[in-house]
Amino acid sequence: MRPADGVAHLPGALTVAECARWTRAAYAARGSWTPNFDGVQFTLGRAYYTHLEEDRAAEYFAGADASDALVERTLPGLQGRLRDLLSGWLGAPVERRRGWCGPGLHIFPAGGWLSEHGGDVHFDTEGLRARELASRAPALSAIAMLQPAARGGGLRVWSTSYEGDDEVAEDLVRTTPHQTIDYGLGDLVVIDSYRLHQIQSFTGALDRLSATAHLVFSKGRWQSWF
Repeated sequence: MRPADGVAHLPGALTVAECARWTRAAYAARGSWTPNFDGVQFTLGRAYYTHLEEDRAAEYFAGADASDALVERTLPGLQGRLRDLLSGWLGAPVERRRGWCGPGLHIFPAGGWLSEHGGDVHFDTEGLRARELASRAPALSAIAMLQPAARGGGLRVWSTSYEGDDEVAEDLVRTTPHQTIDYGLGDLVVIDSYRLHQIQSFTGALDRLSATAHLVFSKGRWQSWF
């Protein structure tokens, strides 16, 4: 299953109370955040793509169990809640990908580099194995918004899809049709991981906090990771 037109938007998938509780807990555990790209962004729990791009993939896999324990201790029930939401939407079980970290948080600081410039334009193919890419295995990226930015910070999704090259030409970005999904508190957005997308810049005093899970349908079942 893939989202219609590459995007599914489920408003209010998480309750206001859940978002408030997990956001407070995330800030209380600020000392446990993992800095990425010289502090441009942070995670609670380990994200594969940041470790891959910083040449720390071995550290990611070695710390997978500790990462999940940290997330569960700090944000009790978040990982299971996100998997349950996705399972209900897909109509099929979603399990943890063996040996990988489960869902975690992205923290993009207000007033930081990313808030001013937006994220990279990219596909979410980093966690897909060669055979999954070759067979075009169904893959999804799910983002649940615990604290949206005060203004901006939406997700722009282009109609173009991954064709075997992670490099994106500027002409393609400029001329390809796109849509921008604006997050509300508790919203869940699911996109086809092969679709080109970018986090938009944002303003205001609020950091942008989102819980993320990547999924692939492999060996007859949906598997998730962060």
